[in-house]
Amino acid sequence: MDARQRVGLNVQRIRRSRGLSQEELAARASVHQTYLSGVESGKRNPTILILDRIANALAVDLTELVGRATHRE
Repeated sequence: MDARQRVGLNVQRIRRSRGLSQEELAARASVHQTYLSGVESGKRNPTILILDRIANALAVDLTELVGRATHRE
């Protein structure tokens, strides 16, 4: 699994655990929903600034998005 896929799966897992739709998370992170969808599917290569906005919108540390998935949530 490459880094884009890992980040995408982490974002999706955390988003779902928070009960957020892609649209809600995209609005909170100030990104377009189709862009967020691309991140979650591993097709987009988001910048560190975008990842920081997504992490803040999810109320997690940035390392939660880039690290290996844990099953804490």
